[in-house]
Amino acid sequence: MTITGTDDVASTPPCYVLIPGAAADPWCWHLLTAELRARGHDVVPVDLPCDDESAGLSEYADAALAAIGDRTNLAVVAHSFGGFSAPIVCDRVPVEMLVLLAGQIPTPGETPEQWWTSSGYLEARREQDARDGRAEDDLVTLFTNDLPPDLAVEAFRHDKRQAGRPFGDPWPLAAWPEVYTRVLLHRDDKFLPVGFARRLARERLGIEPDEMPGDHMGMLGHPTELADRLEAYWAGRPQAHPR
Repeated sequence: MTITGTDDVASTPPCYVLIPGAAADPWCWHLLTAELRARGHDVVPVDLPCDDESAGLSEYADAALAAIGDRTNLAVVAHSFGGFSAPIVCDRVPVEMLVLLAGQIPTPGETPEQWWTSSGYLEARREQDARDGRAEDDLVTLFTNDLPPDLAVEAFRHDKRQAGRPFGDPWPLAAWPEVYTRVLLHRDDKFLPVGFARRLARERLGIEPDEMPGDHMGMLGHPTELADRLEAYWAGRPQAHPR
């Protein structure tokens, strides 16, 4: 086992790799990207092949790796469905930190399609919808209830067509990769109920999640606070960890 984490590495700013969720393009990160770049960070918003019927989880990871290129000192931030492909990236290249932002957490061999039921998600969503009195077709409340109306409209304009192929792919890793991992939830998230997400992080990763304001698209509603959180996570990460 090799131990990494020198003073030089500790003082080097991270490169933030931003992996979106299903049917999302890099636009969803544009406010956070601007905030992080203004603070002097290199930022790589990943464009996933969402509309490619031949692309599965491995190809999603390939797209992230191609965007990363030869960059190092990586901090990967994965939103929602990005939680399935981001750990594969961390398994293939050295990553210093992984942050799951309202992220799905898979187990070995589980497909994204199975995840909806095996994780207990569908039951948690039904309970959440019943408490809120949310109509099934009310996608604005489901995803963007915290955003200003004009920003919510713009967010839906940037939806991509999502192919079904990756939802049938078993998650290929035998275990979670050896990477410093944090879980950050949005307390007003209607798509990923906070109570459910907190339980899942504890059960599957042994991690106690953090919370911040926002709906499921909290990177649009609270980019400054999210950047603050990411920088704090980076500053507080272990400086020596197994590779």
